[in-house]
Amino acid sequence: MRICELQNQEPDPEKMPVSPSMFPEEVQSAFFIYNLLEDNWDGTSGSYMGKVYSSVEFLFKLYEIDNQPAVLLFLKIYDSLVVSFRSNKAEAKRKAAERKSSAGSGKQYAHNVKL
Repeated sequence: MRICELQNQEPDPEKMPVSPSMFPEEVQSAFFIYNLLEDNWDGTSGSYMGKVYSSVEFLFKLYEIDNQPAVLLFLKIYDSLVVSFRSNKAEAKRKAAERKSSAGSGKQYAHNVKL
C-alpha cells in the first residue's frame, strides 16, 4: 500500500501478495508443517527431490493437527509445486551456462555473429 501511495496509484487487489492467513486452516497447517520437514537432495546431481515425510505423523501429533488427510494432501501438492519450480529454475540456469560457454567457444550462432 505504501508503494502505491508513493506512486500515486490505487491499490489493485489482483496484484497484492497473498497472505497465509487468507488460506483455510488446513492449508496454513500444511505450510507450517512443510517448513519443519527435512529437505531431500540428490547427492549425485544436487537436485532438490522434495521433503522427507518420515516425521510427518510425529509432527501431526505434536501440533495436534485435526484434519490430517487434508493437510497431508496440501503438503504433497505444495511439495510438488516447489520441486517443479526448483527443477525449472535449475534447468534455466543450466541452459544459461550452456549458452554462455558456447558463446565463447568461437562457434558462430545467430546470437553471437558480429555484423
